[in-house]
Amino acid sequence: MPLRSRLIDVLIEPQPPAVRLQRLVRELRERFRCGAVALLQLEGDHLRPLAVDGLVAETLGRRFVVAQHPRLAAILSRPGLIGFDRDSTLPDPYDGLLDSLVGEPLPVHDCLGLQLALDGQPWGALTLDALQTGTFDQTTRLILERERGLIEAILRVARLEQENEALKLARSPFGNGTTPPAAELEPTELVAASAPMRQLLRELDVVAASDLPVLLLGETGVGKDVLARVLHQRSARASRPLVHVNCAALPESLAESELFGHLRGTFSGATDDRPGRFEAADGGTLLLDEVGELPLTIQAKLLRTLQNGEIQRLGSDRTTRVDVRVIAATNRNLREGVRVGTFRADLYHRLSVYPLPVPPLRERPQDIPLLAGRFLELNRARFGLRSVRLTPAAQDALLHYGWPGNVRELEHVLSRAVLKAVSRGASRSDIVSVPVELLDVDSEHGTDARDPMPHERPAASAVAAAADGSESLRELLDRTQREHIRRTLLQCRHNWNEAARRLGLDPSNLHKLARRLGLKDAAPAGADARIAR
Repeated sequence: MPLRSRLIDVLIEPQPPAVRLQRLVRELRERFRCGAVALLQLEGDHLRPLAVDGLVAETLGRRFVVAQHPRLAAILSRPGLIGFDRDSTLPDPYDGLLDSLVGEPLPVHDCLGLQLALDGQPWGALTLDALQTGTFDQTTRLILERERGLIEAILRVARLEQENEALKLARSPFGNGTTPPAAELEPTELVAASAPMRQLLRELDVVAASDLPVLLLGETGVGKDVLARVLHQRSARASRPLVHVNCAALPESLAESELFGHLRGTFSGATDDRPGRFEAADGGTLLLDEVGELPLTIQAKLLRTLQNGEIQRLGSDRTTRVDVRVIAATNRNLREGVRVGTFRADLYHRLSVYPLPVPPLRERPQDIPLLAGRFLELNRARFGLRSVRLTPAAQDALLHYGWPGNVRELEHVLSRAVLKAVSRGASRSDIVSVPVELLDVDSEHGTDARDPMPHERPAASAVAAAADGSESLRELLDRTQREHIRRTLLQCRHNWNEAARRLGLDPSNLHKLARRLGLKDAAPAGADARIAR
């Protein structure tokens, strides 16, 4: 079938925008029998891959800073088609990323690049790489030039579909009938290849169009702060400030002043009138991170502000109205906090109008290669390397690790690994392949990433082990508790205070229970001191 007929099918057939763009690159690769095709969108100073064929999956997570990649800069510098033949001295941005030559430099080859535009403005680039020289002859160039308009029409349809979806979300029962600014209709920077994250983003799109308070729930390092920024950017308040408050870092003596402000002379050191975070966020969004750490006295004053939309500075008799949308985030079980009296029930219900649980990384392994690609590209630029990628064994290790620290831990693991590779003599002109031994992922924390609920396996196996009646009820309960505590400690990286919070226990009681269950040796040196504090 001629290329034009194939592209017309891609254009007119109903399908999600991402599928449409993936079909586009696949059809081009099959038609020209080349090694790889990539479609990259220009976003500020970098190009973001939207669809690739023939490149490793982690490519989709990378961001190619145009100034750091001369070939991509050359493609964007001029309209029309540009070729790079076997004699080109410009480095190829895809070195080490071809799925048929993992971790190896691209051999002498041909490359074509086409600048794409929408509505008269540069949109991005299309690149084609062939391993055999001479693949892209004059006929190939003429066909690509001729079909450029059809390719851009496919991009326009995909963008319109995305905008229509945003309009539907804005008119949903939770929406307020308004839409985010046009710039925010572009795909989010948040990695969401897995089903749980795609579902989360759909919910986030729905609630973003409203002014409802949102409570982001999830383990440390899952990206709650990133989600809060995305939620703000997709709301009607996107042009107004997003103010971040780390509640865990607020001393009780200063928390009220930080949130609500103070007048000069109210306390020692108050040399000037000072607005609080609520006033700074007026018209915009206030993120209360680690909200579960707020003292009870501050919780009462926060509740009053949420109910009345008014704040009162310390030392002032006057109230001031503020228009603030509140997003709260926590890794604590606030329901349990309400039960034990450390968190106010009325404040909990006020903050959790729309709770959004964020899945841990171990429950969305499809996102790991994309996140890894993004972090590797950042480190490639940081250390001035030609190319950085994972060996197949290293990628497999990442997929089967439990990630108690979630996305933040993944970022740190990869940054350390690249730094170690450089410190051990890796040349900046080479393709640096990160082996598994540089990752520092302890097999003790490993899990089968293919199991969507790995945390349920120990309890299930304990019940199965007792099915023959050879184990007493007390033994079964002790073993189940032991496995659950050990698993929670691993997730908390042996932070016993954090484990106690997740388990809903007093730290000293957890320590006593662990000792009775024979887990005392699981506590690292100094655990007694940490629990006592």
